[in-house]
Amino acid sequence: MSGYQEVLTDPSYRGQIVTMTYPLIGNYGTGVEDGESSVPQVSGFVIEELSRVDSSWRSSENLQSYLCRHGIPAICGIDTRALTRHLRTQGAMRACLCTDGSDGAAAVARAKDAPRLEELDLVGEVSTKETYEWDPECKESIQFGMTRHSGGPREPLVVLFDFGVKRNILRLLRSHGVRVMVVPSTTSAEEALALNPDGIFLSNGPGDPAVLTQAHETARRLAEVKPVFGICLGHQILSLAFGASTFKLKFGHRGANQPVQDLRTGRVIITSQNHGYAVKEEGLPSDLEITHRHLNDGTVAGIRHRTKTVMAVQFHPEASPGPHDSASFFEEFVQVLKG
Repeated sequence: MSGYQEVLTDPSYRGQIVTMTYPLIGNYGTGVEDGESSVPQVSGFVIEELSRVDSSWRSSENLQSYLCRHGIPAICGIDTRALTRHLRTQGAMRACLCTDGSDGAAAVARAKDAPRLEELDLVGEVSTKETYEWDPECKESIQFGMTRHSGGPREPLVVLFDFGVKRNILRLLRSHGVRVMVVPSTTSAEEALALNPDGIFLSNGPGDPAVLTQAHETARRLAEVKPVFGICLGHQILSLAFGASTFKLKFGHRGANQPVQDLRTGRVIITSQNHGYAVKEEGLPSDLEITHRHLNDGTVAGIRHRTKTVMAVQFHPEASPGPHDSASFFEEFVQVLKG
């Protein structure tokens, strides 16, 4: 019902056509503060009904104008729930949205010729090209009404590997009183350690985690000497770094109502998720412990290392959009950094 702009701008959706199952989209327009990146990342957008009126005092532009300005093809008048049932039966598939008058056969041919996600360097498209410090004066967190926790005389420094990071991850880390240095996805372990970090954060991002072999090796080397926390793609990279393997889900886990159980406490939390790959439980190395499990299909939703300060979750504790059930994971990570 809300959160479509965050979905559109989530770098994890890079290269994908997204279908929204809620029937009415665009009712509150778009706002300059609601993007999880600076531009929409999706390749196309499919909805049932477009609201022609944006009734929110925060709206700066209606959804149709926003999509047109950024050159994102979109279509409405689709039975999106029927389409969702089809995708759940057949699995995620390549598709084509045409605005050039092509007939159906030409569109199908173009869809069949489109490269698969695993053939694209999607992380390279969304990752920062230069190292930068996020919000050094903490103005962003204050603007969003987040409580700033005092870091004391010296705020711990987190080096965050940007595989397609969402802005709310940066905001939440900063609001917990840590400095955040964002580095490109191809940064080496030596370059990261030269920044003298207290901890390492591996972000979310798009595409197949198995092809990011340099990131696997970098994560493994960093985990030997620093606390490391990973989210979504970062979770998969950390698991691969310690010898696990991943597989492509039939239709992925998408949306803000995914149930996950914390196996340490038995508590069930509702999470926001957006990923097409998962970590295989079969053959999971003995030094990795499963901490969370997805309750819909039983897949691995969180791990930690038994002897190193390494933890990761497959879901999005920063939400945006989604529930805040798991926001405490940021506090848990920061407490480790502060000793």
